[in-house]
Amino acid sequence: MSERTIEFQQRLTIEQVEEGTDLAPRFDDRGLITAVTTDAASGELLMQGYMNAEALRLTIETGEAHYYSRSRKTLWHKGATSGLVQKVRELMVDDDQDCIWLIVDVAGGASCHVGYRSCFYRRIPIGESAGKPLEFTDTEKVFDPEEVYGDAANPTIL
Repeated sequence: MSERTIEFQQRLTIEQVEEGTDLAPRFDDRGLITAVTTDAASGELLMQGYMNAEALRLTIETGEAHYYSRSRKTLWHKGATSGLVQKVRELMVDDDQDCIWLIVDVAGGASCHVGYRSCFYRRIPIGESAGKPLEFTDTEKVFDPEEVYGDAANPTIL
């Protein structure tokens, strides 16, 4: 881990944020920023989560994905419990710096706490099929969440 602490810049102008080289993320009123994560090899969308300033700093400093769990209200090092660590290859920020994009290699081949490779394992029928049940795009789990997380695999918060 780096000896220096990552400092985020104060947001001063649109030009600074959209065209400059300062990292000046815009966290929402809860102190969070959206983070989307894709697989470096396939480009597949793996998950969407949130980061607070500490999670973003730790991700930058360690090269491993950290998020903020809104349901548990705590910092979360992805893979600390499951071993499914996300090693960051690239870290991108969008034009107005209110969304982070992580491009990762995933140890163990899964990112979803439900056991699937991706958190996006169901399709919503559209057009002529609108209103029909969700369609599973992935039917094989990479791991059994109960074996990995125990009782935490069945959260009480819906």
